[in-house]
Amino acid sequence: MRTQHMRPSSLSVSLFCALALAGCASSGDPRDPRDPLEPMNRAVHVFNEELDRVLLKPVAQGYQTVVPGFARTSVRNFFANLNDVTVLANDILQLKLERGSRDFMRLAINSSLGLFGLLDVASEMGLQKQNEDFGQTLGRWGVGPGPYLVLPLLGPSSVRDGIGYYVDAEYTDLVRRHDDVPVRNAATALRVVSRRADLLEAVRAIEAAAIDPYEFTRELYLERRRTLVYDGNPPRDEE
Repeated sequence: MRTQHMRPSSLSVSLFCALALAGCASSGDPRDPRDPLEPMNRAVHVFNEELDRVLLKPVAQGYQTVVPGFARTSVRNFFANLNDVTVLANDILQLKLERGSRDFMRLAINSSLGLFGLLDVASEMGLQKQNEDFGQTLGRWGVGPGPYLVLPLLGPSSVRDGIGYYVDAEYTDLVRRHDDVPVRNAATALRVVSRRADLLEAVRAIEAAAIDPYEFTRELYLERRRTLVYDGNPPRDEE
């Protein structure tokens, strides 16, 4: 299941907003124009949830139980540092040169002083982690999200973001581009487990809410991606 980096406070606010949005969406016409592929998407969603139930969630729970907190933090920092290569590339493509210079400094500092990213020294220096990807780059240059799309194994997306994910994976994802297949597979598995472990609390909150998990996830994803494309200041809907 594909996930994105979010601070705990931001995640809590997003969950609260998505809960309200999902409630509004379910009170009117059940057909959402953003989701014309809903029957297919729901089927893929069920498949992903079942895979998560029988495999990913138990492994993530075991990882969280066995691996000490400081080690989990180091793993999270390491993959976040590798992701900064993708962030920097998309800063440049979006002509965000000032942010790009800061993200370059962040990458350089954490890769050296931070012991290849195991320590997040840059955040302590005020260079906070940013979130940019090729889906956001397409959105910045006017490409609409297209229909909502649930991808097998990867989870919620859209046509635009699915294309963006493929471009990032092929060209800037250092894990996916590693030549040694066993190392690449092991690193990919560790990254997935680490991200899933970070989402255990959030998923429990979704499960505790008496709403449609599919609609909740869709609203959370679409609103968050819209916010990211507009750097936190999306235009108001005419409605």
